[in-house]
Amino acid sequence: MKNLFFLLLLLSGFAYSQNDIPTDYFSNPLDINLVLAGNFGEMRANHFHSGLDIKTQQKEGLPVYAPADGYVSRIEVQHFGYGKALYILHPNGYTTVYGHLRSYAGDIEKYVKDNQYAKETFEIELFPDKTLLPVKKGDIIAYSGNTGGSGGPHLHFEIRDSSQRPMNPLLFGIQIPDTKKPIISAVFAYPIGEDAQINQSQNRTKLRLIKQKDGNYKTEDITAFGKVGFGITTYDQQDGASNKNGSYKIETRFNGTEKFEVLFNKFSFSESRYLNRYTDYNYYETNKSMVQKLFREENNPLSIITKEDEKGYVTVKDSLNSIYTIEVDDYKGNTMLVSVPIEGKKLEILDPKKVEETDDYIYADHANSITKGKFSIYIPANSLYENTYLNIQNQGDTLIFHEDVIPIHSNISITADISNYNEQDKNKLYIGRLNYKGKPYYTSTTRNGDKLTGKTRTFGSYIVASDTTEPTIKPVNFAEGKWISNQNFLKVKITDDLSGISSYRGTINGKFILMEYDYKKDVLTYNFNDNVNLETENNFKLIVIDNVGNSATFETKFFRKHP
Repeated sequence: MKNLFFLLLLLSGFAYSQNDIPTDYFSNPLDINLVLAGNFGEMRANHFHSGLDIKTQQKEGLPVYAPADGYVSRIEVQHFGYGKALYILHPNGYTTVYGHLRSYAGDIEKYVKDNQYAKETFEIELFPDKTLLPVKKGDIIAYSGNTGGSGGPHLHFEIRDSSQRPMNPLLFGIQIPDTKKPIISAVFAYPIGEDAQINQSQNRTKLRLIKQKDGNYKTEDITAFGKVGFGITTYDQQDGASNKNGSYKIETRFNGTEKFEVLFNKFSFSESRYLNRYTDYNYYETNKSMVQKLFREENNPLSIITKEDEKGYVTVKDSLNSIYTIEVDDYKGNTMLVSVPIEGKKLEILDPKKVEETDDYIYADHANSITKGKFSIYIPANSLYENTYLNIQNQGDTLIFHEDVIPIHSNISITADISNYNEQDKNKLYIGRLNYKGKPYYTSTTRNGDKLTGKTRTFGSYIVASDTTEPTIKPVNFAEGKWISNQNFLKVKITDDLSGISSYRGTINGKFILMEYDYKKDVLTYNFNDNVNLETENNFKLIVIDNVGNSATFETKFFRKHP
């Protein structure tokens, strides 16, 4: 009942008329033909994409324009995520967001740098007063880049409502040429009830697709019985790009009756991680292909599900033939259809449901505490979406914590007893998740006496790892005692192969300098245009600290002409 109330509340909060959305208010943020690398609602690891990724012709530095009047309401600079991001609040209540920027423009850039120097930090979040940084439609507000978690130069562009919920920018009249039909690459059937079956199997079954003369698809004929759900792997492509983007709408019918609709118009950030419940997480982790489950399971409050009959499931009866159809649409109305012919038959089960029972059965709606050797695990209530068996074992300093085929919604704690370590070694320990090569990947770790605790939202093998090696620091474009008057930047490569970089601080002649960290290239960059305390002879000092406190210091002298 509680989940039903939450669902109704969430859905009511998203009720709006598409006719109320202004379609001629916002202009394009870039003065180029818009080609997408990613679209709204596209499924990414653990979240839905909240905007448009606009290609910038494989280069950085394109002017980004204010699409309407407003003022800069928020600025965030971070190493990861959106990198350099800008938020503009407009008089009509909507906010536009710009991510992965190379730099800000004019007064905005000065405001950001002044604050970064005042607080002596690169990463910063600012909320300027509405009178401080006003913008007019068409003003240059920034320059496109590749900062943060970007995989290549592009502009991430969002439009959010007054509650900061991202909306599909195409609803606002942003035009993206698209004459291509969506692509359907796979269809799956899921027996749900205890006596349900697909082709005499109680397990997920991939259905063979057969292309029809009209370009649509049908699957192989199947036999089925009982409560059944279906899933689909689909993507869309717009003109001018080969990127596999998300679909806009999916509708299903059973014998002509509408069963399910998914519509990517709007969602809340608080529900975005429920993508892991909506998709087949197990299939994605083992096959690296997203399957959208066209039915609503328990603990799936997603508001993108806009219509449902019996939660999208169908009931197949013995001796009755049926037809199930899936229609996939893009925003421009290009459509692809797949039909699934079903013969209702209750047959002998040849492939029974596979359930691997273990000593640890987890009730999803209860908090669970488990101890294995030196490890203690705390699983808060509702960290998992459903009750399940987990395979948990310890082998000395290693914890085998199931495998990454089940999604975790909220953080689970793993605590290790480190009382058997020498006192001087304890501060160099951390909880690491082993990658496929057996190397520990740092997990956010805290220490309280002889207890080491890591937080995680991923199953896998974890180890008490040690890092006694300081980070490495290497100059990129300068050398000790050399003149670098012709260089615009000072660049340093920093690496740490174990626990990873935690912080850094650079100075010239004892004065803090702002160094931008590109973690994708392991490079710190200082822009000489900042002109901080420069003289002809300059002493540069950089301190880099890793996640367990190992510190490295690099000092050198360089010469540079100055005004």
